Amino acid sequence: MYSVLLVDDEKWVRTSLRKVIERTGLPFEVAREASHGLEALDILKEAPVDMVLTDVRMPVMNGMSFVQQLRQTAREQSVIVVSGYDDFAYVQGALRLGVTDYLLKPVEVEEMRACLEGWLQARAGGQAAGAPKASCDPADRSPVEQVLGYIREHLGGELTLTEAAARVHLNPSYLSQLFKQQLGRGFVEHIVEMRMEEAKRLLAATSLRVSEVAQRVGYTDVAYFSNTFKRSAGCTPTEYRRCPPA
Repeated sequence: MYSVLLVDDEKWVRTSLRKVIERTGLPFEVAREASHGLEALDILKEAPVDMVLTDVRMPVMNGMSFVQQLRQTAREQSVIVVSGYDDFAYVQGALRLGVTDYLLKPVEVEEMRACLEGWLQARAGGQAAGAPKASCDPADRSPVEQVLGYIREHLGGELTLTEAAARVHLNPSYLSQLFKQQLGRGFVEHIVEMRMEEAKRLLAATSLRVSEVAQRVGYTDVAYFSNTFKRSAGCTPTEYRRCPPA
């Protein structure tokens, strides 16, 4: 069975899509559900799926912003946009982002079946061609790359050099030296930079409050977060949100 993530802010719509997928009789099952794009990104970090079906208009992070953020990650992801808005601008935007298909609500069983069958055929064709895929095995990455991946996945939690070093079986002092040699900055400095970059992304792409953004990047003190952000970006989080760089 191929796993599917449904992304829509209305639960009844997700329930309807789940039933439509089941009625196609094809080997797809809804593994997870999300009510907006940011929640979907969080889910995909922990539990990758074969396909995403996403709405366009949602709170916090809309469908187009979600797909844009998804395309910036290294991992490819099949996406089908499902929208109730018959607006050609949305279709154009979705196609430019490389989505698999674009369906209009309400989605009929036959439409869904045709869409999923097309995906299966494309997948079979790609496997037959034997296209090489990038390895995702952590063992194939350097210690610094492994630690960077760990930091990205835990930006909202407590991150220490000792714990990071233990994950890659290195002495903390040696790992600190590797960071400075390979990245030109220390472990703590790099964490702050990664947190500020994630904060910028959240401020530009979501409607989360500044306090919620702070929590998601590991700061419980909003004032401290704002001061750190201003030193990094040259403006406050609120000012950045009003006029983010192009």
